[in-house]
Amino acid sequence: MINVTKPFLPPFEEYEQYLKGIWDRVWLTNNGPLVNELELKLKDYLGVNHLLFLSNGTIALQIAIKALGLKGEIITTPFSFVATTSSIVWEGCEPVFVDIDRKSLNIDPALIEAAITPRTSAILATHVFGNPCDIEAIEKIAAKHNLKVIYDGAHAFGTTYKGRSVFEFGDICTTSFHATKLFHSTEGGAVVTKDSNLLREMSFLRNFGHNGPETFATVGINGKNSEFHAAMGLCNLKYIDDILAKRKLIWDTYHKRMGHANLGGITLNEQAGFNYAYCPFIFESEQVLLKVIKELEGHKISPRRYFYPCLSTLNYVKPANTPISGDIASRILCLPSSHDLTEEVIDMIARIVLRTINN
Repeated sequence: MINVTKPFLPPFEEYEQYLKGIWDRVWLTNNGPLVNELELKLKDYLGVNHLLFLSNGTIALQIAIKALGLKGEIITTPFSFVATTSSIVWEGCEPVFVDIDRKSLNIDPALIEAAITPRTSAILATHVFGNPCDIEAIEKIAAKHNLKVIYDGAHAFGTTYKGRSVFEFGDICTTSFHATKLFHSTEGGAVVTKDSNLLREMSFLRNFGHNGPETFATVGINGKNSEFHAAMGLCNLKYIDDILAKRKLIWDTYHKRMGHANLGGITLNEQAGFNYAYCPFIFESEQVLLKVIKELEGHKISPRRYFYPCLSTLNYVKPANTPISGDIASRILCLPSSHDLTEEVIDMIARIVLRTINN
């Protein structure tokens, strides 16, 4: 089976060396030395000031909302992974959906102001598929209306905006280090901020609110991550430049093979350094998309409908009119992309897709 993605794994011997150290120290979790080392190396690689390594990207979103003290309504995108919306609801806030730009697939800044009410406290925008939002426009609106900004950068490791990591922007940026991501620690995530006070607050939140062994600064949860996960992150960080380069090669190869076909696709933000994390294609209709999926699965190839269904149709949110997101969600499909994918396999996938849509 060729899956939509496959985790990159470092040489086992490199991971084994970290395991030996963990066994010797008998320090498995609770802010161990490998967690601290990974945080330092990630800050250095990404060029950011403050970063906390967490158990996953969903916890990162929940901690970001809590740390900013958000209440009421949060303007967000209907085209993202479900955690973007469910985290808002989980934290007792109300998601207000603003439709997406048809070219970038990110939240459309031109529609945000019309959705702002006296109950609006923040904007939570996703850098979809690692393609940055219009950060300048979003932050201009936020400043005008005194709103907080959270960016969901789950797909955006290695993406830059005007020469800087996209993680630098917003009050807080969150990311995921899940096994399906470009950079992973098996399970994991992070929050990034420029604000040292927010960093301190989030450090309490991820560790039950502890401010010392017998004192508590605030209510908290268990958002920590383990030495085993940090070890995987440290191993994989050595290879991230090669991983990013291979994903660009895969993207280029797909588009070279299928670029002449009427499959649509996202328009990259020209101000940004895109990371080519996914290979999404937009088909003429949902009927064609379903036909392609059936044909690929018949050849033991497993694509995925990222992101379907449109989040504004979830049964625990207020219905919203987001026609562009609904349309794109029904017609978009991510084709396989992983570090060991060969040109021959990409050629085969492309031939099957083209043959299917032309029949």
